[in-house]
Amino acid sequence: MAALRVAAVQAAYVLMDRDATIDRVAALTAAAAREGAQLVVFPEVFVPGTPIWIDTQPIWEGDEDWFGLLATNAVVIGSPATDRLAAIAARHQVWLVVGVDEREEHGATIYNTVLYFSPQGALAGRHRKLVPTGSERTVWGMGDGSTLRVVDTGQGRIGGLTCWENYMPLARFHLYSQGVEVWLAPTLAVGDGWIATMQHLARENRMFVVGVNPVLHADQIPAGFPHRERLAPPGFLEQNGPWLEEGNTVIVAPDGAVLAGPVREREETLVADLDLLTVAVQRRHLDPAGHYNRPDVFRLHVDTSPRPAVVETSGTSLTQAMAAPNVAANSVAAHDVAAHDTAAHDTAPHDTAPHDTAPHDMTAHNASPHGSE
Repeated sequence: MAALRVAAVQAAYVLMDRDATIDRVAALTAAAAREGAQLVVFPEVFVPGTPIWIDTQPIWEGDEDWFGLLATNAVVIGSPATDRLAAIAARHQVWLVVGVDEREEHGATIYNTVLYFSPQGALAGRHRKLVPTGSERTVWGMGDGSTLRVVDTGQGRIGGLTCWENYMPLARFHLYSQGVEVWLAPTLAVGDGWIATMQHLARENRMFVVGVNPVLHADQIPAGFPHRERLAPPGFLEQNGPWLEEGNTVIVAPDGAVLAGPVREREETLVADLDLLTVAVQRRHLDPAGHYNRPDVFRLHVDTSPRPAVVETSGTSLTQAMAAPNVAANSVAAHDVAAHDTAAHDTAPHDTAPHDTAPHDMTAHNASPHGSE
């Protein structure tokens, strides 16, 4: 089995400038392709960048102009922006994976999304982050289970989760069950604790892990950026330093060994050759979705259906649509009574697992995934 050469691109975006940042994607992808990269991975929401004001300013206090820039520069699927990204992948014959701030064509909600483009220039996969963390919830909406998919490149199966999504064990297991071999973790998280997380995931599923961060110095905020002096105020910089995004990019082997990185406080593209046969060999010891799983004891139910805001139906009157559930309920109830009368001896309980249990504590206010763990 031939090795897969991966490039993890730690770079600075042009803050809230989609087109200029895609220019950076083009140049950095070209450089990675010249080094023989077949898979080029960019950081979380690289296009058009992190809405850094959620960490430097009080929530929703004077952020209207900044959010307006975010909405204007967000990436719409099927737009010239995604056409350009697809063309970059095709031009350099690489798998291109890039994090974007995404919105629907006629929507205002922004999603933290990772896009997968094939060497043929096709959009082969899209993942929307399931749960934004802390202050991120003031700028990003939640994804659904329909984008929890692994992509088969023909050279290996790639997929992953974004930033603190990687701490969601059930989401991880769902992707493990799809045979992912190269785990991609675009992130904003910094510090040695995050590197330990990447190593744990590699060992947990015996897979390669590519963690990719952006890097941004305060001096790289564009000169004409609205309210630039408030975006990164002197007090914030004195307390936190000049690196608004310090980087933390790393590539990890299936046994947890660090192959490259971590690299911090500079732009750099890490390149590594991944022998995917190593994954199968390592899984002879531990395959959490295979021989080391106990489906007779544990079962995971995943709803992979899309969850649009509206589901339209046609050919049914409103009265019929409203009556149908009652008819069905009465039919089920009648069946249950009959079953009870004729089979009262069958006392084995059915599945009584609670349905749609709501989480209790949603008080993660001001918990930032960007700081050290």
